Amino acid sequence: MKIDILTLFPSMFDGFLRESIIKRAIQNKKVSINIHNIRDYSLDPHKKVDDYGFGGGAGMVLMPQPIFSAVEALRNENSFVILLTPQGIRYNQKLAYQLSKKTHIIIICGHYEGFDERIRTLADMEISIGDFVLTGGEIPSMVITDSIIRLLDGVINSESHENDSFNNNLLDYPVYTKPVSFRGMEVPSVLLSGHHENIRKYRLNEQLKRTKERRPDLLEVDHEEN
Repeated sequence: MKIDILTLFPSMFDGFLRESIIKRAIQNKKVSINIHNIRDYSLDPHKKVDDYGFGGGAGMVLMPQPIFSAVEALRNENSFVILLTPQGIRYNQKLAYQLSKKTHIIIICGHYEGFDERIRTLADMEISIGDFVLTGGEIPSMVITDSIIRLLDGVINSESHENDSFNNNLLDYPVYTKPVSFRGMEVPSVLLSGHHENIRKYRLNEQLKRTKERRPDLLEVDHEEN
């Protein structure tokens, strides 16, 4: 997979690309991630990328030319262009799985007061990571990139993400490690039993219980407790 991210602040991605699973995925050639400075595509002599919005209003608006030029330089027949905006569809694990099947993703990070409306015509999908507003799309682009990369074959053990929270509309089950007893808190005996079917049932019931308590909105379909 190849991911191209368009941003006004490339240095924000330095640590993101050099640590943990993302770093290993790049080193193992599971993904190629390229960060592009939108200013590099500006035709303005001073590399200007924004201006005041027509009709007045607070803040600066990203101009279409640099972003159109950037996308057109990077896009090919397999590209899928994502525009990050609070007006986009809300991101979730199901969408992460869908995007992990793409071969080339281009992510446009907005900033300032917003972007010229005509930039929307470049996007195959508009995405929001939640009902709140950030100063720019850089952090959301990292969220989306991270969630996609960990689903790629060979990046992490498939069992690790198959049992993640939000798969099958359920939160994850509780997990424990050594010691068995810590400050009066005990590891559930079923996890020490070695009985795989009983462990499976325990974990499913814990998923259902936790989801009902914390995120009942996820339970859009019935799950059999067995």
